[in-house]
Amino acid sequence: MKLISDSNQVLIRASTFQATRIINGHSVETVGKNNMDFVISHRFDRVNRGFEEFFGLDAATIRLGLEYGINDRLMLGMGRSSFQKAFDYFGKYRLIRQSTGSVNIPFSVTLFGSYAIRTQKTIPQLSGYDRSSYTAQVLIARKFSDAFSVQWSPALIHRNRTDVFSDNKTVMASGIGGRMKLTKRTSINGEYNYVLPNQIADNYKNNLSFSFDLETGGHIFQLLFTNSFGMNERQFITETDGSWGAGDIHFGFNISRTFSFEKKSKSKP
Repeated sequence: MKLISDSNQVLIRASTFQATRIINGHSVETVGKNNMDFVISHRFDRVNRGFEEFFGLDAATIRLGLEYGINDRLMLGMGRSSFQKAFDYFGKYRLIRQSTGSVNIPFSVTLFGSYAIRTQKTIPQLSGYDRSSYTAQVLIARKFSDAFSVQWSPALIHRNRTDVFSDNKTVMASGIGGRMKLTKRTSINGEYNYVLPNQIADNYKNNLSFSFDLETGGHIFQLLFTNSFGMNERQFITETDGSWGAGDIHFGFNISRTFSFEKKSKSKP
């Protein structure tokens, strides 16, 4: 198992997950200090659209994101989605790292907070306050072996105005995700977000997603299937309207490319 040593000579397990996201939801991972991830996410329409719509491939939504590591624990990010023309801004802080050695910590904990706003025009046009939402999560993960990792992601989401009048503005949810490594560079991931009962309308469903991940140097490619069209927390946790049983499945992908801004040390002559 690959281990990394920090300044206190504590051995730390590397890469609980391959990327800063499991699939839709964030993982405990953060971008390294002075590194920037450029993330392209794509979700096609539902496969049950049939051959006329080429099984959903004729229509798609896209999210472009930038994530920057302030240090090895803190990262900031932002993104823009074509779906609802939404902008999202977030921060993650890696509070505890799973480790062995002089200190034995059995799991990792990362704190996550985000703000999202829709900019799509509506009739009547809503204020920026009414189009805003906030998310807070505690991400708790354990790497059981070099091949298998699991994460629990309790979440609190607040929407200043809901699309369905009877919905709670503040919603509690619980997510679980996992990764199974197949080879040195490939893995399969799964993710499920459960909204606690009596908070949102019955036509909304819980998010369920699966993916195949391929890491190639500075790129991570993720091919996925999900019942969610949106890609920020409000969209895929509280407002998923697709059902796997009805074939409301979206094929999509995430591509992550890392750029390093670390200054290279000059070798002595």
